[in-house]
Amino acid sequence: MPRYELCLVLKAMQRPETAAVLRRTVETLFERGAVVRGLENLGERRLPYKISKHDSRHTHGGYFSIDFHASPNIVSELLNHLERDIDVLRPTVLKKDIELSRGQCCGTQAEKAKSATSR
Repeated sequence: MPRYELCLVLKAMQRPETAAVLRRTVETLFERGAVVRGLENLGERRLPYKISKHDSRHTHGGYFSIDFHASPNIVSELLNHLERDIDVLRPTVLKKDIELSRGQCCGTQAEKAKSATSR
């Protein structure tokens, strides 16, 4: 399963309401067969521009990142679900690159180590 990052901008709310939205979102991922690896709170900030969503104008929002593995066919369904959530201002799913393991290298570090030992 590919690795994705769900970037969420939630409307400004108190902590219990924000926790409920995040809980709903993670449960939605679980229901669709995703494996959640991490959730990161990036803080509440002033939005770069006013966002009108669900008959309200928003100037502040909470930024969150959810790291997960899932089948590619659930991504569009997940975005449709989050677009209908009245507490989510902007959902964005990004596909993450496959990370190289420590044994794999692009050559620069291996060549540096090789030249250092040959001196």
